[in-house]
Amino acid sequence: MGSLATARDFDVIIVGAGISGINAAYRVQTEVPDYSYTILESRNVIGGTWDLFRYPGIRSDSDLHTFGFPWRPWLEDKAIADGTSIRNYLRECAEAFGIDKRIQYHHKLLASDWSVDEQRWCLNTESNGQKKDFTARFVIFATGYYDYYTPLQASIPNISSFKGTTIHPQFWPEDLDYTNKKIIVIGSGATAVTLLPVLAQKAAKECLPSNVPVDPHFNPSYNPWEQRLCICPDGDFFDALKSGKADVVTDTIETITETGIRTKSGKTLDADIIVTATGLKMMLAGGAKLTVDNKAIDLAEHFLWKNTMVENIPNAAIIVGYTNASWTLGSDTAALLICRLLKYMRKHHLSSAAPSLGSGAKAKINGSATPGAGEKTVLYGEWKGMKEMSILNLSSTYIEKAKGILPKAGSKGPWKPRSNYFVDSWGAVFGNLTKGLKFVSLDDKKTT
Repeated sequence: MGSLATARDFDVIIVGAGISGINAAYRVQTEVPDYSYTILESRNVIGGTWDLFRYPGIRSDSDLHTFGFPWRPWLEDKAIADGTSIRNYLRECAEAFGIDKRIQYHHKLLASDWSVDEQRWCLNTESNGQKKDFTARFVIFATGYYDYYTPLQASIPNISSFKGTTIHPQFWPEDLDYTNKKIIVIGSGATAVTLLPVLAQKAAKECLPSNVPVDPHFNPSYNPWEQRLCICPDGDFFDALKSGKADVVTDTIETITETGIRTKSGKTLDADIIVTATGLKMMLAGGAKLTVDNKAIDLAEHFLWKNTMVENIPNAAIIVGYTNASWTLGSDTAALLICRLLKYMRKHHLSSAAPSLGSGAKAKINGSATPGAGEKTVLYGEWKGMKEMSILNLSSTYIEKAKGILPKAGSKGPWKPRSNYFVDSWGAVFGNLTKGLKFVSLDDKKTT
């Protein structure tokens, strides 16, 4: 194969060197140790989200004992860890198992095309201004589910009229001095809950929910687990409120002014800095173009098989974790499933596997012109009667806005969304591996 620097063809290519990519690499090198692999990372450092996000107080919103890797457990006492500790943990895990030596930094994936004749992926990348192509039998997209370069554009009336500083936490300026500044944090999710107690140490502020009104007793307009649970270790969020240096305004925005915010109840909130902690813009595969024989694939029009592989796309996996539990638990069930599939394909001399709704005519979808969870039903084929569902069981604004971006789940069989780690984990290791898949033989490229 040659050195990593000169090799261009691999059995497996992993895209992304964050927590999902590192975990996938470990599973590949232990479950199929004779397979060649590399990790393509667009940035210059390991860690993914945990290196990109540098806003004050960043920490996990899941406990690290389940968020950490099962093959190298988190051993520190503090279960809810800060960003620096998580970055160090990821780096140490990669170094301990030689995964760091398989990473090729500054390799941004631009496009991936599956050749039916060659039974191989061709990946077009850009590295330091130079175009480089790679080929692989199987590709694992471990890029997370949000856009690294563009934040979610929330619907905040007249936000452009504000004359102070406007910041999205995803792109927090390293040199920002907010000492004695009046800061308004728009949002009511995990980022806002994390930011408030840290900012309150140096600045006065109000934390204002955006488009999610709550009453004075913090009762939200949605049910438990319809949006992610916000954790505040040692009650630091409430300590900040009790100190008098922070406040929560249970109101909604009427408009942004040159000097702050005016609420629908008529209250005026002055600010030097407005932080729009209103969610992330969702994106899969790092935004790379995905094609099969140069024909574009619209992920939103396809179902997701076992939460891992996209309908009609051969030998490719998109890692999606849990939203109501630690991301890594779902990521690892996907990695184990992929490795099990790779071993099955080798044993049975198969060159590719692609999820399929059934043989013969393509299954048709019936429903309203506007896609939505549960609004469409498979009319005929093997999965007749299967209803369309969302792959993520949250009602958060950023997820609602991603309905035209993410693949779909179904109400039957291997198309069901994630629901329970123990059920999903058993299914990945022991469940049926062939139902819903279409295989091509390695010997004569015969479809089975």
